[in-house]
Amino acid sequence: MDLTFSAADIAFRDEVREFLNDKLTPELRRAGRLMTSVYADHEASMEWQRILHERGWAAPAWPVEHGGCDWSLTQHYIFSRESQLAGAPSLSPMGIRMVAHALVKFATDEQKKFFLPRILTGEVFFCQGYSEPEAGSDLAALSMAAVDDGDDLVCTGSKIWTTHAREANWMFALVRTSKSAKKQQGITFVLIDMTSPGIQIRPLVMTSGEEVQNQVFFDEVRVPKANVLGKIDEGWTVAKYLLEFERGGGASSPALQVMADEIATVAADQPGPAGGRLLDDPAFAKKLADARIRTEVLEILEYRVLAAVAEGKNPGVASSMLKVIATELSQTLTELAMEAAGPRGRVYQPHATYPGGPVTEYEPPADDYISGEEWQAVAPLRYFNDRAGSIYAGSNEIQRNILAKAALGL
Repeated sequence: MDLTFSAADIAFRDEVREFLNDKLTPELRRAGRLMTSVYADHEASMEWQRILHERGWAAPAWPVEHGGCDWSLTQHYIFSRESQLAGAPSLSPMGIRMVAHALVKFATDEQKKFFLPRILTGEVFFCQGYSEPEAGSDLAALSMAAVDDGDDLVCTGSKIWTTHAREANWMFALVRTSKSAKKQQGITFVLIDMTSPGIQIRPLVMTSGEEVQNQVFFDEVRVPKANVLGKIDEGWTVAKYLLEFERGGGASSPALQVMADEIATVAADQPGPAGGRLLDDPAFAKKLADARIRTEVLEILEYRVLAAVAEGKNPGVASSMLKVIATELSQTLTELAMEAAGPRGRVYQPHATYPGGPVTEYEPPADDYISGEEWQAVAPLRYFNDRAGSIYAGSNEIQRNILAKAALGL
C-alpha cells in the first residue's frame, strides 16, 4: 500500500484547506473544538452540514448518483483529517453515515427519491430506534410490537438510549411483526415520522449532565407499510447491514491522531509527578506512545475498509474489529487528557463547552468564569461521555464474539 501523497492529492488537500479556512466561522470552529462527545452542538452541526451540502461535500461516501463524491480513498482520508485539524463540528451520523446506506441498498425508488435528498439538506433528520429496556446488546430480543392493520403497522412499546430524539423528525426503527423460534426472524425495519400521534419522548441525563439520549414511548402509533425498508419480517438483514456502517463505515483514526497530538502539546506544558514536564514522565510518555502506535494500526485497518466501501462493498466483519479498537483507543486518550488536565480536570463546568445536548439543573457562574483553560474544562466531560463508547453500537464484548465466530471460526 503506497501511503505517499501524489501531486493530485496535495492539490486536493490544499483545496480542502482553502475551503475550510473560508467557510469555518470562529463560532463553528469553537463548536467543533469544544465538543464533549461524538455529537456536536445540534445547531452548529446543521449549519456546517448546510455549508458542506452547498459544496457537494456533505456525504462524500455516498454513491455519486445520490450526491456522493467521486473521491479516491486518499481523498476521503485527507478530507476527514483536514476537517479534524481545522476544528470542524461533526455531522450527525444517523442519516448520512448510517440509514442512508441501508436506503441505497434496500429502499424502493420512491423511498430513495423522498429520503436521500432530504437527508442531505437536513430537512430529514433521523434518530435510531434500536435498543429497548430489555434488548440492548442482545438486540434481537426486542419486543416493540407492530400489529398488521391494513395499510399500516400499529406500533406499541418503547425504545431507549435514542440519541437526539427531540431534534429528529424521523426515526429508523426495528419492530416485532411476528414471533418465531429464532428471535432474529419476525423483525421489521421501519421509518417512523416522529410527528405521528402517540409518540412521547422522555430525556435521559448522562453522566456528563447532558440530555442527548432519550426514551421514546409508542402508544398505537400508525406507520404506513410504505415506510417499511426491505420486507416485513426480514428487517434483521437490513439492521445487520446498517450496523456495519455504524461500527466501521468511517474513519476514526484522524480524530484520534489529532487528539493524541493535542495531548502531547498540553502535556509539554504541564508539570509531571516528579517535577519537570508531564510529557517527560516515563509512565505518561509510555502510555501516550502506545496509544499513538495503536492509532497508526487503526489507520491502516481503516484504509482497507474504506477501500472496500469505495468499491461499493460493505465493511463486513472488519467493522467489529474497528469498533473495538477505535472506542477503546478513544477511552485511553480521554483518560490521558484527564491526567494532563490535573486538578482542573476535576471541576464540573459544562458552561465552557459545546455539548451535544442541553445540560439541565446546572447554573454556571454569573461571570462565566472558567477554572483553567478550555481544554481542561472539556476533558472531564469527554471522559464521562466516552465511557459509553465500548457499549453503544453493540458492546465490545459482543464484537469480540462476532470476530471469534466469523473471522476465527471458533
